[in-house]
Amino acid sequence: MKHVPRKRFGQHFLTDQAVIADIVAAIRPQADDAMVEIGPGLGALTTPLAAVLRRLDVIEIDRDIIARLRLAYPAERLSVHAGDVLEFDFSVLPCDLRVVGNLPYNISTPLLFHLARYAGRIRDMHFMLQKEVVERMVAAPGGSDYGRLSVMLQYRFDMELLLEVPPEAFSPPPKVESAVVRMCPRPQAQLAAASEAGLAQVVRRAFAQRRKTLRNSLAGLLEAQDYAALAIAPGLRAENLAVADFVAISNYLEKKDKLTES
Repeated sequence: MKHVPRKRFGQHFLTDQAVIADIVAAIRPQADDAMVEIGPGLGALTTPLAAVLRRLDVIEIDRDIIARLRLAYPAERLSVHAGDVLEFDFSVLPCDLRVVGNLPYNISTPLLFHLARYAGRIRDMHFMLQKEVVERMVAAPGGSDYGRLSVMLQYRFDMELLLEVPPEAFSPPPKVESAVVRMCPRPQAQLAAASEAGLAQVVRRAFAQRRKTLRNSLAGLLEAQDYAALAIAPGLRAENLAVADFVAISNYLEKKDKLTES
């Protein structure tokens, strides 16, 4: 039976065999890898991955697709986790986890933040996302693409845009360009923030009104002497600061006990 893509799940199924082959080649699955696929859909990636892996976990919310998957693959080779990936506890899966997926674009940003909580258990992630989102993820300071998403993900991951994918590679074609990104968690020794919650608080506030200077966006947290101590100009905007600058600000404020618990 033909599956009708459901708008509420943001379903756009990858059909271009050349693109599929390029993604699998970038992932380089090995038989013993612990791997989970988010949103397997009609199996564009599932099939070539399952052909290599001894076991593959998948997370799917669509009941019709879940039924198809359970019929198509033996349970000992494919473990289907039914439900909303935004509520999924990735700690139930093995460490050194590899995560892949053609992510629903309507939940991509909250999903990336959800996955960041499990970065210590993850080896790498390969995702198809809206190209605009990937450009924001990998953006360098100084441009309009650089924002909260850039800072928080670059703090936790090394990221690379691997390939761009046109709308016609999907059925139905999305209204946006897509891209594949590789995300590798940075070593714990390189994570210098005293508190990731504190860092997130500073970054959120700094970018809340991105046209404001730091003097205004961080008013009440930093005074003139604080900027001098940090060697950061208060007339800069959030988009001008590197990730390390945000870490320095949040650590400085943590020492002064000026950040609220969150």
